[in-house]
Amino acid sequence: MASGALMKTPLHDRHVAAGARMADFAGFDMPISYDGILAEHRRVREAAGLFDVSHMGEAEVRGAAAHAFLDFLLTNDVSAVPPHHAQYTLMLNRQGGVIDDLILYRLQDRYLLVVNAANVAKDFEWIGSHLAKDVDFRNVSDRTALLAWQGPKAAAILDPLVGADLSAVPSFGIVETRLEGIAVILARTGYTGEDGFEIFVDPARAAQVWDRLLEAGAPHGAGPAGLGARDTLRLEKQYRLYGQDMDETVSALEAGLGWTVKLDKGDFLGRDALLAQREAGIPRATIGLLVTEPGRHIPRAGCVVMADGREVGEVTSGTFSPSREEGIALARVPKEFAAKGDLTIRIRNRDVAVKRVKKSFV
Repeated sequence: MASGALMKTPLHDRHVAAGARMADFAGFDMPISYDGILAEHRRVREAAGLFDVSHMGEAEVRGAAAHAFLDFLLTNDVSAVPPHHAQYTLMLNRQGGVIDDLILYRLQDRYLLVVNAANVAKDFEWIGSHLAKDVDFRNVSDRTALLAWQGPKAAAILDPLVGADLSAVPSFGIVETRLEGIAVILARTGYTGEDGFEIFVDPARAAQVWDRLLEAGAPHGAGPAGLGARDTLRLEKQYRLYGQDMDETVSALEAGLGWTVKLDKGDFLGRDALLAQREAGIPRATIGLLVTEPGRHIPRAGCVVMADGREVGEVTSGTFSPSREEGIALARVPKEFAAKGDLTIRIRNRDVAVKRVKKSFV
């Protein structure tokens, strides 16, 4: 690959043929939208949308010590994950900062880690530097295509195409099956807040799966969706985005992801720092803010959060919510402003009134 050239997923030709608006995302030429972010957002909330997320990184972890190694590497309790289930978790540095957020999938004979596309090299170097004996770790990103089929109708459309009863697969459950003869791993996970499945498939068969899902979904109002809608969908649910809402300078507790941290499970990377921070008092908090002032006020990352006429924090993610038709944001503020006091967001040199919203905007 020539220096500076963008990488392509196995579905790149499908996106171009569909007239998608393409852009650089984590070094990949990715579809931002096909027929508009608003239409694609509503498609996922009301029917089903199909995302290409093959730019994500995947790694397999095997071996006699794999379980213990992952428990030391990650914040959540690996013991709580039975075979054919998945778990959202974090990987921290020794200062408690977030190296990445990821999903751990436990299959019958191995674990699968799915990490953010922009962090693949960094993550795998970190994992490799802490590798234990009797652990086999390998990057399988080039051998894995990943599709996300999301929406309230996603399961019903997918079920007749596969050799498994999807009604028996719980949230964060996994099934290894075939989609009209093509071997796939289906995980009931996603980044939209809707029901649906993430589909792992051989890159050589990804286009067939893509075409078949769109064909089956079209009569139900389903269709493709790009990364633009993926961002508005996740923000409506207050799902964090790595690189904006958290990074290595933000602790897991400051990011509002303490629920993924099991401090009582034993030693893990970053545990001592989090214990010290909890003892001393968590200095910053991540909160959800909804614009309450009439008008189309759209907070963006970097906008200043104000209290009592002074700057106290900043927006880390912001957008106009298609579902609510109001501005929404995640912001990082000093802990003392997380729950009390009037806040505003400075948007285009104007202080706009907001209110705090816990957990989800929709």
